[in-house]
Amino acid sequence: MEKRWVQASNCNDDTINTIAEQLNIDRSLAQILVQRNICDFDQAKDFFRPDITHLHNPFLMKDMDVAIERIEKALASHEKILIYGDYDVDGTTSVALAYSFFSQLTKNIEYYIPDRYLEGYGISTAGIDYANENGFSLIIALDCGIKSIDKVDYANTLNIDFIICDHHLPGEFLPKAVAVLDPKRNDCDYPFKELAGCGIGFKLAQAYAQKHNLPKETYLKYLDLVMVSIAADIVPVVGENRILAYYGLKKLNTNPCEGLRALMEVSGKTENYSITDVVFTLGPRINAAGRIDHAKHAVAMLICEIDGNSLEQSVEINLKNTERKTYDQDITREALALIGDSEILINRKTTVVYNENWHKGVIGIVASRLTEKYYRPTIVLTMSNGHIAGSCRSVFGFDLYEALSGCAHLLDQYGGHKFAAGLTMQAHNVEAFAHKFEEIVAGTITEELLTPMIRIDAEVELAQIDGKFFRVLTQMGPFGPENMSPIFVTHNVYLAQQAMPVGANHLKISIKQQNSPIFECIAFGLGEFQNLLQPKVPFSVCYTIEENVWKDKRRMQLNIKGIKVNEQK
Repeated sequence: MEKRWVQASNCNDDTINTIAEQLNIDRSLAQILVQRNICDFDQAKDFFRPDITHLHNPFLMKDMDVAIERIEKALASHEKILIYGDYDVDGTTSVALAYSFFSQLTKNIEYYIPDRYLEGYGISTAGIDYANENGFSLIIALDCGIKSIDKVDYANTLNIDFIICDHHLPGEFLPKAVAVLDPKRNDCDYPFKELAGCGIGFKLAQAYAQKHNLPKETYLKYLDLVMVSIAADIVPVVGENRILAYYGLKKLNTNPCEGLRALMEVSGKTENYSITDVVFTLGPRINAAGRIDHAKHAVAMLICEIDGNSLEQSVEINLKNTERKTYDQDITREALALIGDSEILINRKTTVVYNENWHKGVIGIVASRLTEKYYRPTIVLTMSNGHIAGSCRSVFGFDLYEALSGCAHLLDQYGGHKFAAGLTMQAHNVEAFAHKFEEIVAGTITEELLTPMIRIDAEVELAQIDGKFFRVLTQMGPFGPENMSPIFVTHNVYLAQQAMPVGANHLKISIKQQNSPIFECIAFGLGEFQNLLQPKVPFSVCYTIEENVWKDKRRMQLNIKGIKVNEQK
């Protein structure tokens, strides 16, 4: 599928020149910094040298003082505390962090993860009943609860207090918990609004340690868990998240917690992790526990001490991930066949596919894969507990949640945001919903939005890319949302040798320009260009620059995202 190449908007030349001169860096790199609102020396210093001492005071968060007072009371009275969290990566890392931290202070503590299929997302009646039946008087809920008004009301009738630690957008009313920690509250003045759920749990631990003069290591030792949540939950890697991710990656690569160390071993990658590596290597494995079996197994692995059974737990989770891959591949193949066999589905502006036998735990992954293939708003539906459950994905620039709102009369429930959502409905509404969703999307989406986009940060000549250029670029990491690895474009490049096919549909090529060294490149999914690239025929490439490590040898490599032949400028 042809992609749009969109050049980033121009920035103030004087600011770019000043930054380039002050930092003694290539002007193209200075341009990228200015595009990311790093416009003076002090901002650049904070960006390139994240400082753990720059973390915000946790007591700036609304209700933090109340939360700590309630925990102090529980500890002093030997109350039983239940750490409650969601079943995804952010939820399980949150629970592992909070449970591990407060386990240093009390033995009257357990954790609880709802069953994905029997209880669903968020705080459940079953979870509260479990707390009541087992004598828990305080529940600390992480990565969920901000809209659980009725559930918290129910807990209050049982004399069970809640502390909510959430990062999702609140509704019109807040639950009547003892404390509600959420920077997105309208009345919360906390300076950084984009923490992950595990980040809120980290701030809770930081606050307790700060008030009681505990060593910083009592909470900083969980930075690798916080970083994994930041990576997997796709929150912006800027501000406080950048500091947490930076130091969390350092810890993961030098001294990871025992559970993550074991998971790294069974994954086959034990060092040099980036945010991207976490997203594609550790995140899916942690998630697989809740998708295929129960997320409590992920928590059990993450809280393992050195003498625990972390390797046994990680091997089991790795097996669940293998099982998840099988479901994923089979369902994706079946879904693609459904679309390919239907001229109506092929020609729609949306994809809505349904099979009652598909595994609910992987339909979100399948929806993402179908979106990659057809690049249009996509919903994958299956039967779960007597009703239809759906996972939805959008394309950049199109508000999926708003489109679902137009179908609300056909849905039992729906929730999410612009780019991803979930829903439930009755089986007899599936066909009507598919038609209505298509009608709404087709009436509002543009052809431009239905074409994938590559956002180009800067145009460079190959000769600019030297060792210093790459060192500075590397220091702009860790990369992630709102600080993505820069994409460069270079025009009028030539093959240094014939393009070589790699794998199913990939290319390995070498390119050069006049007065430049030869650059080795990998082009994933661009195998169709093999015969189009010919010696002495100029072409354009857009790419990221990365380090390729193979058998302890390190070299710079261009990861090509797009190719245009005969593009001369």
